Amino acid sequence: MSRERGPFLVLWTLAVAATVAAFVVHLALRGRTVDLGYKLGRARAEQARLREVKRVLSLEAASYETPQRVEMIARSLLGMTQPPPERVISMRAAARLAPEPESAPEGAEGQGQSPSAGATP
Repeated sequence: MSRERGPFLVLWTLAVAATVAAFVVHLALRGRTVDLGYKLGRARAEQARLREVKRVLSLEAASYETPQRVEMIARSLLGMTQPPPERVISMRAAARLAPEPESAPEGAEGQGQSPSAGATP
């Protein structure tokens, strides 16, 4: 009877070993899945934290660009003051006082000649 048990015991041992190996692989994959889940949770929490930091920093940057903030820094940190009225130049007045540029005659632009090159004194 031991001859009949031989192949059965070998097949039974192989089946048990395959089952144990499959269970070990399953446990390893399950552990890896849980580990990746924790890493993903930490990454999402970090992402949410960084989004909040970005929002706060963009609000802070926007507050630095307001005219009131610029004026406060100019007065307090840089020691600037309001200029006296005689130092203020209106852009409209400056445009009226500026001389108008002379227009070049046709054909002189691409030939390297100045506008007065063809004029006789």
